[in-house]
Amino acid sequence: MKQFIEFKKQREMSQILSDTFGFLRNEFKTFFGVFFKIIAPYLVVMLISYGFYMFQVGDIMNLTMGGSTSLIDGFAVFMIALIFILATVTTYVMAQATTLFYIKSYIKNNGVIDFTEIKDNIYGSFWKFIGLGFLFVICVGAGLIFCIIPGVYLYVPLVLSFSILAFDGKTISDAFSDSFTLVKEYWWITFASLFVVFIIVMVADFAFALPGTIYSLAKTSILPGEMDAENFNFVDPVSIILGIVSNLAQFLLHIISVVASVLIYFDLNEKKNFTGTYERIKNLGGTDE
Repeated sequence: MKQFIEFKKQREMSQILSDTFGFLRNEFKTFFGVFFKIIAPYLVVMLISYGFYMFQVGDIMNLTMGGSTSLIDGFAVFMIALIFILATVTTYVMAQATTLFYIKSYIKNNGVIDFTEIKDNIYGSFWKFIGLGFLFVICVGAGLIFCIIPGVYLYVPLVLSFSILAFDGKTISDAFSDSFTLVKEYWWITFASLFVVFIIVMVADFAFALPGTIYSLAKTSILPGEMDAENFNFVDPVSIILGIVSNLAQFLLHIISVVASVLIYFDLNEKKNFTGTYERIKNLGGTDE
């Protein structure tokens, strides 16, 4: 039998990391079965639009090097880029919601997953996640523009606001404000936990992006003095495929960060509200009766 991982308890940083990977390892088959059943159509559109975008950009660069381009080409790139951005935002929002509501069902049913419940929760909260996502991007993005530090400061609580939205059923504004209350007095330890997870994900992402980087460098640097500007292709099928693989890996690695943020949320919630402790005491009392 798979080991049930208790989310509603306090954890040290090392336990957050081990339980993140432990949960994904134990639930790998079930989780990704549910995940791709919901996400697959959005993910396919995102990856295909990325491939078309890269192809179109490469075509524009080739035409520019050859001395010819047109307004129609520029408009085509803009439209494909817009489709790619919308598909990416939608896919990441759906992935975030799917992971969170999978864990919610996992907790509620003691390790047993209710697919219908997960799906209903996802589509019932879709626009709330979209709204919170845009608010997150605007606030953190503006903070990063102004000396970076404000962006980092805002990122730490706001990354937990999605868990508050999913597990507490709060409104967007309440999830936004409650996230700052949750990390109050625990900002540094929360930052440290998120930073360690970020480093792990970045290293793994770099490993998947490395083949594409090496291919691009080799393509443009092996014989720089003999490069034919008219016949040189900036983007070819190999670079597009490597880019799609890198984007897919980056997307899937994002799940690690989401699961870790849930564990951090419950850790802080337990430190402040003792929700899990009260539930366990209540269950013990019910058993004794």
